[in-house]
Amino acid sequence: MTPVADLEAHRTALTGHCYRMLGSVMDADDAVQETMVRAWKSLGRFDGRAALRTWLYRIATNVCLDALADRKGRLLPMEEGPAGTTDDPLVDRPRTHWLEPISDAHAVPTDEDPATLVSLRQSIRLAFIAALQHLPPRQRAALLLSDVLGWSAAEIADNLDQSVASVNSALQRARATLATRDLRAPGALSADQRALLDRYVDAFQRYDLDALETLLRDDVVFSMPPYDLWLQGPDRVRQWMLGRGSVCRGRASIDAPGRGPGATGRRAASR
Repeated sequence: MTPVADLEAHRTALTGHCYRMLGSVMDADDAVQETMVRAWKSLGRFDGRAALRTWLYRIATNVCLDALADRKGRLLPMEEGPAGTTDDPLVDRPRTHWLEPISDAHAVPTDEDPATLVSLRQSIRLAFIAALQHLPPRQRAALLLSDVLGWSAAEIADNLDQSVASVNSALQRARATLATRDLRAPGALSADQRALLDRYVDAFQRYDLDALETLLRDDVVFSMPPYDLWLQGPDRVRQWMLGRGSVCRGRASIDAPGRGPGATGRRAASR
């Protein structure tokens, strides 16, 4: 393999790590790209004492810590102003950082043993990613390097430029914080919930707005990142989907297992 191919072989694993650190697919992709650039520039200094993936994880962790240090607070569109109308222009919001799901194919390498694959898939569940947001960045990094990647306290200390004692203390505090969070996998939908979801998916895929509107609450809120537009009420949602939102017609609605009970996504239908 060429040096570039050697680095690229680890892209999926690095994406998973950066996603766990940052909680955003876009930010994770950016962090991995920066990791590759730094690694390529430093490849001549890689002495081979550690595995290449371990070395790349070290770089990626520091890239993510830099990114987290630069982050600012965020607000939902609904917190910044009143609901809009379907005639409002679509204005891109300044880039913010939102928790968002990631696919297994994007973040879980396939060259691991079955037990490791199960663990890695569990580590990108939204419940776990959300819980990680309650940890300071260095505690988060220490926990992920230890509990997901299996690094020793000494290896983590070397990566984070900390003492082993401080790493062990960070791990203890991080685990205590996570112990207060609900990390259980989403419960299975009840029969009634499953039937309701099936009706929603069916109505959307047929683009039957009459049927879809009957499934929406009177106080339904609709938003569409990265735009700052948000709408409230079934009538506004219907107007949108008949107008500019009609680009959704013909898209498939798919379940997103493990990302939350009843979670669905949209994708363009195959032609």
